[in-house]
Amino acid sequence: MLITKEKTGWAALLTGNNGIKSIALAGGVMLHATDVYLATTIMPSITSDIGGLNFYSWATTVYIVAAMIGSVISSRTLIKQGPRVAYRTAIFSFSVGALICALAPSIYILLIGRFVQGIGGGLLFALSYAMVSIVFEEKLWPRAMALISAMWGVSAFSGPFIGGVFAQFGHWRSAFFTLLGIAFIIVLLTEKVLPKKEAGGAAPDKIPLFKLLLITLAALSISVGSITAHMAANIAGVAGAVILLGALVFSEKNSSNRLLPHGAYKISSKLGTTYLVISFLAIAATVEIYVPYFMQEIHHFSPLKAGYLTVLIALGWSAASIAFAGMDKQANKMILMGPVFIFIGLTGLSVVLPGGFNIIGMCLLLVSIGAGVGMGWSHLLTRVLKAAMPGEEAKASASISIVQLLATSCGTALAGLVANSTGILNPGGIVGAQQAAGWLMGTFAIAPMLAFVLLLRNRERQ
Repeated sequence: MLITKEKTGWAALLTGNNGIKSIALAGGVMLHATDVYLATTIMPSITSDIGGLNFYSWATTVYIVAAMIGSVISSRTLIKQGPRVAYRTAIFSFSVGALICALAPSIYILLIGRFVQGIGGGLLFALSYAMVSIVFEEKLWPRAMALISAMWGVSAFSGPFIGGVFAQFGHWRSAFFTLLGIAFIIVLLTEKVLPKKEAGGAAPDKIPLFKLLLITLAALSISVGSITAHMAANIAGVAGAVILLGALVFSEKNSSNRLLPHGAYKISSKLGTTYLVISFLAIAATVEIYVPYFMQEIHHFSPLKAGYLTVLIALGWSAASIAFAGMDKQANKMILMGPVFIFIGLTGLSVVLPGGFNIIGMCLLLVSIGAGVGMGWSHLLTRVLKAAMPGEEAKASASISIVQLLATSCGTALAGLVANSTGILNPGGIVGAQQAAGWLMGTFAIAPMLAFVLLLRNRERQ
């Protein structure tokens, strides 16, 4: 009798039926992540073609806000529709949004497409992780999670490449059509391997629609205020966001269906401090959305070359996260050093980007920003789980993506406000881009400084 050796480890995950499942789930995250980097790369070409430079940051803000909504509704979608239909719904939303973007005659239509696309992207992102425990044996879970997470690294290359190539030849719309082709392949794979229904599972909490509305309006309030260079409008936009976020905090006080665990809104608590530090680090990294524009406008880089410079922040983040994740004994030191690296990167860029350009220095400064976020990232996320009240560990874990996405959406909106009010719109051109670059990087260097102060303050209380 022929004895067949059972496959284990990566071989078991990446071959046979499991291999198709792995491609399907990892492909969903890759599609979402590729779109993030692709859009950042082609935005200078989009605004050059259909206008809307004052809405430049909106393309990212709208997408991230929508992705946050998609992530929040993912658990209910999964249980109500089952894995196969839920994934199909996510792909459909993403594809419709991509098609709208590809055909958009104006920036306003493009933003509608980005919102629809973001809902699908957020669903894909959350569903891919949620389905690991459904479609794989438990012994394969760690490797499946690692494979899915690795797609951000793959996308750091594929997004700028696809976007840069098409933008360089004046065909930015084709970049979105390419995403449609990838989405079609992924949905074919999932139709074959994903189960129709999930076995068991408790009913999820109700979708906190009112709170999601407050978060969405807060991010958009900053963006609306950033459309013009008038200071009164800028201040009004920020004030509106503060009021809306205050209303969110108030609505969470006695709510049984909370977005964040207890203690999340108190700066005096360890959990509240940790969330705030995570937010400041995420906000600091959002300056990357303007790097392609500054490099093309000021230093005459091609779209492809400028797009790959942006990726250095993501690569620094990923590399540092992996390198420092196991340094538990030095966790406090890593967390404290992170904001210092970010501050060095941003202050350096405030000088290098507008004028004294040096390609090696530019690359090192971008990597420094990403590494500063990454070196303490895993330790900060662990702190969130440890600081949560008993019984709220799951909510604390789920809330990490909400906090990160909320900070990113507000950060991109603030980046648009600073850039639009310091030169991109008036005087515009090279001079305006130089002014905006210096102000944007210098202003956002405040975020890691605040994170550093919070960490020191928290250290003294321990």
